[in-house]
Amino acid sequence: MEKEAKIFVYGSTNICASCVGAPSSKETEEWLRAAIGRKFPDQPFQVEYVDIFAPQEETELKKIADMIVEEDYMYPVIVIDGEVIAEGNPRLKDIYAMMKDRGYQAV
Repeated sequence: MEKEAKIFVYGSTNICASCVGAPSSKETEEWLRAAIGRKFPDQPFQVEYVDIFAPQEETELKKIADMIVEEDYMYPVIVIDGEVIAEGNPRLKDIYAMMKDRGYQAV
């Protein structure tokens, strides 16, 4: 594994207008943490929720949150190591592929 993956789930407490019926961003964060933990057990990773409408102190988090708001991304938006992986309802297959690309071993 290259380094511990940091997965950010950007979203809002309000459901995206285009995503009515989909899980909330916070629910997506919890779901991803559990799913990734099952697929890549005993391998370190982080999943963190970032509210796109809350002030961000970290420059990179603020930059991505501002981009999501300004460019009308459907949220949640999944970002790994600064790269947007998914928006709206994410597919585990895409996220798992990014983890494998970073050297994680699936069970």
